[in-house]
Amino acid sequence: MAAETQKELEQLKKRFLDLAEKSYRQNVFAFTGFLSLAEQDALWEAMGKNAFCPFSLWGGNEDCERRMARFGSAEELGYEEDFPIAALRISPLSEKFSEDFSHRDFLGALMHLGIDRSTVGDIFLEGKHAWIFCTETIAPFICENLDRVRHTSVRCEQIDKNGGAVQWPAAKQPETVRLVVSANRADAVAAKVFNLSRSRSLDLFRAGKVYVNGRLCENNSLTLKGQDRVSVRGFGRFVFLEEGAETKKGRLGVTVGIYR
Repeated sequence: MAAETQKELEQLKKRFLDLAEKSYRQNVFAFTGFLSLAEQDALWEAMGKNAFCPFSLWGGNEDCERRMARFGSAEELGYEEDFPIAALRISPLSEKFSEDFSHRDFLGALMHLGIDRSTVGDIFLEGKHAWIFCTETIAPFICENLDRVRHTSVRCEQIDKNGGAVQWPAAKQPETVRLVVSANRADAVAAKVFNLSRSRSLDLFRAGKVYVNGRLCENNSLTLKGQDRVSVRGFGRFVFLEEGAETKKGRLGVTVGIYR
């Protein structure tokens, strides 16, 4: 279900409406695969004009950017159904001789298996290990076939959602940082967080690379509020925590949580 071009996004919107219609007509939950931020924005656009079926988004924990959409609700359908998401833990067979991995290394190893990108959600690094959210249907295949990341042999295990020796991966806490900015505008705060010039920050908004709370943000002068989550493709993400006092020079103190 991955989509990047405008034509693909339009086709995806139609697919969303088909799933919503299925849920509404058949009185069942309907799910997408994992959606990118651009695809989630297309979902909001499609459903904003067709609010006949409720939907929700979830990726495995509160910090996930890539999320599934679930059409239908317990209130409407009269029953509950979990998102079909599995959590995998990938570990080197010998940590002592393991290479240092990046997010790209794990994603590359997964894509090398020939699976669709929409079956894989967020990947969280923990030292030389990784937590990966994926669809429940693809989880056994990954566990059976993923035995190497770069030149390092690895093991892959599925985590029991209902508890066990290894706990389901919790949300990662961001690093709290206090900054001084010219104004509480999305472009000013993003520029400060990622050490960019204001013009470079503005270019990112114009290029459609900035998302606030999962929605595409083209308004660079947007005033950020407490708990607003900002993602800048290619740079990272942060959560705006609070606005502080004004400095003697007329600048503004703010507190953000930066995901490293």
